[in-house]
Amino acid sequence: MSEARSRRRPVKTTGTLPPEGSAAALGREHSLPVRQWPITLVLLVVGAGLAVTWFADFQEGFKYGLLILGGGVLLGAVLRLVLPEVGMLAVRSRFTDVIVLSVMGVSIVLLTLVAQPNPWLEISLLDNIGQLIGRPRR
Repeated sequence: MSEARSRRRPVKTTGTLPPEGSAAALGREHSLPVRQWPITLVLLVVGAGLAVTWFADFQEGFKYGLLILGGGVLLGAVLRLVLPEVGMLAVRSRFTDVIVLSVMGVSIVLLTLVAQPNPWLEISLLDNIGQLIGRPRR
């Protein structure tokens, strides 16, 4: 039998490790949502933000909901940074998780603050870009 035919691919992947800090935040004596309280908290805040965005019945209610949603993502970044074990909130390395969650959270918050109509944050560079694409200056 040739050398190439005798080397088979492994049935089970070996050599991959779970992300640092991926153990449950609390012990097995607690229910799953309580054991995984960091991701549960983040999902509750993000869900509350989506609910406010969806059900807001006033003019700029969607902005409040999106700020809550962005705050929930930033909360996830802070929890991943400061807690030693975060369970299912750990997806990649701690550094990568914190950077990705921070960039996403800050992006959501900044885009919400500059959303039209009546932006809460004026950035002159965005007005200049708007002029380039044909939007009249205010």
